[in-house]
Amino acid sequence: MKRYILLSVLILALSLSFANDLRLDVMWSNDIHGGIDRSKATFMNPEFPPQLGGGASAATLIEHIRSWSSENRANLLLDAGDFFQGRPVGTVTQGRAVIEFLNATGYDALTLGNHEFDILQEELEETLEMANFPILSCNVIDTRTGKIPWYAFPYTIVNRLGLRIGILGVTTTDTKQMSFPENIRNIDFLDEKETVTKYVKILREEEKVDIVIVLGHAGLPYDNEKVYLSRYDAQGNPRHKERRSHWGYDAQEIAREVEGIDLFIGGHIHKGVPQPWVDPVTHTMVIHGYAYGSGMGLITLTIDPETKTVSGYETPALREGALITLFEDQFIPDPEVSEMIEAHVAIAEKGMDEIVGVAGVHLSRTNVDAQSPMGNTIVDAMRYRVDADFAFLNLGGVRAEIKSGPVTYRDVFEVMPFDNMLITFTCDGETLKRIIETRVEGSRAGLIVSGVNVVYSRTRPSWDRVTSLKIGGEPWDPDKIYTVATTDFLMQGNAGLTLLMNIPSEDITNHNINLRDAIVHYFKQESPITTKIDDRWKRSDDSAMAPWMKP
Repeated sequence: MKRYILLSVLILALSLSFANDLRLDVMWSNDIHGGIDRSKATFMNPEFPPQLGGGASAATLIEHIRSWSSENRANLLLDAGDFFQGRPVGTVTQGRAVIEFLNATGYDALTLGNHEFDILQEELEETLEMANFPILSCNVIDTRTGKIPWYAFPYTIVNRLGLRIGILGVTTTDTKQMSFPENIRNIDFLDEKETVTKYVKILREEEKVDIVIVLGHAGLPYDNEKVYLSRYDAQGNPRHKERRSHWGYDAQEIAREVEGIDLFIGGHIHKGVPQPWVDPVTHTMVIHGYAYGSGMGLITLTIDPETKTVSGYETPALREGALITLFEDQFIPDPEVSEMIEAHVAIAEKGMDEIVGVAGVHLSRTNVDAQSPMGNTIVDAMRYRVDADFAFLNLGGVRAEIKSGPVTYRDVFEVMPFDNMLITFTCDGETLKRIIETRVEGSRAGLIVSGVNVVYSRTRPSWDRVTSLKIGGEPWDPDKIYTVATTDFLMQGNAGLTLLMNIPSEDITNHNINLRDAIVHYFKQESPITTKIDDRWKRSDDSAMAPWMKP
């Protein structure tokens, strides 16, 4: 109740300065990743984390904000994608539990994120068919028809306060580089900028909407101002004739380069933006929240009733801005929503609290170059499970850390929530070195590795940066055949490792072992686990080429 009073008092105070304006309370979530259940806010205090109420607390907050509705005030409730894959209740139910929660709380629209394509199209269709609200994406295309798949729409139009509000969905084209080919068979992702430009024009000129909100699965750069100034000059003109990134457009680029957007609600990067970033040229506002259901976003658009244009915005808190953390003691969980979620959790998490081993140290995922205790543990487990010479994983594959003490299956699930499978292949030493060189080429950040000792220099030219390489403590041999362990995700050419797609099929072995189960096996067999940062991966810009590395 205390939180409600704070929210209401501040909104009321702000409202007095725009007494004649209409108000549209835009509530949103992004990157829920199945986080509709109760959880601990370990990101705030790892030792004594506050309790978060998840979807049931969100339902309470949503209903409170809706109680503000009046003749001059209305609301929207939106989600910017990646709604289910990550926590057991989302992953095990393939998103159906999350859709049920979104239905129960009355969402107005959801846009597709990249992790929606972590399951087969047939499975995704069954989940999305449950939704009582439109699924949006203007740039996801069925290549068999050349049209948007039947389960999605490019946009939806809602009427609030006598206004026509267009909500346009867009999905990052990063999805093509982050999904298994079988999951996106017959699916393509069109250029975000071109497609958003097309549909904003349709909304403005043909549909005659008053306000355009883009609900996009894309985020701002971490350093908004520095990156913006590196891209555009003081007048907002591009500094470079051609855009050089092979990744999709981010929210900042779309906001700057597409005219006619009032508000861009984003996500994808899991970093919250308390106050909207406003493009200095187009005046488009961009905002997004954190991930895993830890909070909700709320931004109130003030709208001139005469011109029907956005005149400004309000946020409910001075320090947190638009981002409201769902503390359970401040937002008492809605009983009906809580009961529904807990029923799903009970089924999805059966056996999750079984102790599988012990961590003798805190297995942090904080990287020192390309090493972390948690990351090193994962690749050690991979190599151990299939007796490989070398194991590697992409840096983004580590999603949580494990505190010292007893380790449960739940802990391992949080570290590795995705159903990646363990793969081995054989290759010569030259190919193995090429894999490593691929991940230190240009500005790439490296690999998590096991079974090797790598030294590299960034002062050397790309593709010739590794100055020392040992496999199993022995000098690298370019002609020797090694057994290499990785995941099916990387074998599909993701994370820039397209060279793996050229490995002959007869040299590849699919062990039908889930990577998560391989980690559990390692804990069961080798506990206590005391992995540390060691000499397996080292950047040394003044290192000389080792004798065995020379041609």
